[in-house]
Amino acid sequence: MTTFVLIAALMVAAAVAWILVPLLKGARPEGIRREASNVAILRSQLDELGADLAAGVIPPDQYNQARRELEQRVLEESKAIPSVASAPSQSAAWTAALLGSAIPIAALLLYVALGNHDAFAPTAARSAASGADHEVTPQQVEAMAANLAAKLEKEPGNGDGWVMLARTYYALNRHAEAARAFDRAVVLVPDNADLLADYADSLGASGGGLRGKALELVERALKADPTHWKALALAGTAAFERKDYKQAVDYWERMKKTVPPASPLAGSIDASIAEARELGGLKAGPTTGSAALAAAPVGGAAKEPSSPAPAPRSPAQPGATVAGTVNLSPALAGKVSPTDTVYIFARAAEGPKMPLAILRKQVKDLPVAFTFDDSMAMAPNFALSNFPSVVVGARVSKSGGATPQSGDFEGLSPAVKIGARGLTVVIDRTLP
Repeated sequence: MTTFVLIAALMVAAAVAWILVPLLKGARPEGIRREASNVAILRSQLDELGADLAAGVIPPDQYNQARRELEQRVLEESKAIPSVASAPSQSAAWTAALLGSAIPIAALLLYVALGNHDAFAPTAARSAASGADHEVTPQQVEAMAANLAAKLEKEPGNGDGWVMLARTYYALNRHAEAARAFDRAVVLVPDNADLLADYADSLGASGGGLRGKALELVERALKADPTHWKALALAGTAAFERKDYKQAVDYWERMKKTVPPASPLAGSIDASIAEARELGGLKAGPTTGSAALAAAPVGGAAKEPSSPAPAPRSPAQPGATVAGTVNLSPALAGKVSPTDTVYIFARAAEGPKMPLAILRKQVKDLPVAFTFDDSMAMAPNFALSNFPSVVVGARVSKSGGATPQSGDFEGLSPAVKIGARGLTVVIDRTLP
């Protein structure tokens, strides 16, 4: 800071000097100007005498006499001229005084108005302040949601506000509250396929399933946009759950047209279509394996895949693994068959409920060790390394299908960070 002030002061001083010195500098001495004038006159008259001599108008002796007289007269006049410098005028002095005061003041005012006053703050302090401005904690998000909800109570007609609140609750996995906010939003912003599909997904994830009002919302979304991928995914999942496999295939084939043909998601959809065809006894189409989830993030309302989709895998990221063991509770040992199917899966602790990775085993394999990594991702955007924490679950399917059914047995781990090892998942409860 001190260096900057010194440099700035020197620059202002240089600018002031550059302007004031010419104003305050005195004029050339009057005597010098008079002497220069006399020399010019002498030279002129000498030139005339020389011309007369050359023309023969005067003889040489008269020329020499006249020249001596001219030189003597110029010498005498020069001695009589005082050599006094002229002082600067009063107006020049006032101008210099005003400029000398105004320039430094103007420079200071410009810096105050336009300068970066924080430029000399310590770097660490600035970085900390910047970080504080951009860091948003879950508690802050919750607080913002509460403030927005309070504001909307006073502004019930604010459509954009209800949309924002609904999607905030959706991101926080508060699906029941999200559904209520979506209910207000779709009234104020009608025929919006995105909102209608998200509303249906929230209803399904909050425990209502993809039936009743949720299914009506899906139909409204498809009426607003027949190619809406999420609405098609939800519609196909609902058809699959009610065992209408032909309609599920129809919806998923329409959905597949909205994604790049060579993408992993397209392969996942193919696997879902293959399982629906197999279960429904429908001809045509490859039977490449058990169904993966019919779509990417559908907030938990869509069906879970029975095994990893036969799509191109993402390369595993070092350290992006979760490993552990799955056991069956002794209390349930007499209620299962050795050949019952066991699905072991990992899904994001917060965010979409789509499984990130899946293994398929049988009860006779228990206890079984598992390791999930990025190479088992259902789609590139749903690799383990893309999420900070996951929940690992295991389910005994009495029917052998991927969709959870009443009477299946399940166990879930708490949320664990990516890289966790030695995790134990116990299948210990019956699905209602």
